[in-house]
Amino acid sequence: MIRITMHRLTTAGTGWAAAFALAAAAALTLSLANPSPGKASPAKGTAVVSSGSSGLGRILVDQRGRTLYLFEKDTKGISACKGNCAGYWPPLLTTGKPRAATNVRAALLGTTKRADGSLQVTYNHHPLYTFTQDTKAGQTSGQNVNAFGADWYAVAPTGAKIDKQVGAGRATPSTSSDSTSSDSTSAPSNGYGY
Repeated sequence: MIRITMHRLTTAGTGWAAAFALAAAAALTLSLANPSPGKASPAKGTAVVSSGSSGLGRILVDQRGRTLYLFEKDTKGISACKGNCAGYWPPLLTTGKPRAATNVRAALLGTTKRADGSLQVTYNHHPLYTFTQDTKAGQTSGQNVNAFGADWYAVAPTGAKIDKQVGAGRATPSTSSDSTSSDSTSAPSNGYGY
């Protein structure tokens, strides 16, 4: 079915870019519908939070350059992402006080204790996570994804969520800290929450 759709797109004159975008979205959808989630890697020392450039503008990244996300279901600095959720969205863990690197405000860094006793890094009271579908530094595949009962957003160095679609130009950090709550804990049904 994907081949037929791609063929129709390319013959309709929309070009290879549209066909590639459709194929990438389909692949992400399929991988999120039937993935084998990873596990949160155990903390191997002090976490370092930095900032990096992306299609969303400046975002927080871990020591490997991977995008850091907040989960809108988290409340009062406590993680609501456990079990299967943490397999898809591994928490950023640390064994001590996290360190601020490039363009990161140390005063906004902190930790929260997870149910298993591990320490998760927070920024502006938001527990931080990576996303298993981000396989390279700078990728933002988890931006605006609705999964496990709420939305996921990259975090700006100001500590605000970036409420912007990937590739939509320069990112503008959101000034709200709205929280969406839901009891759903199912895996993402599609890659981008459309």
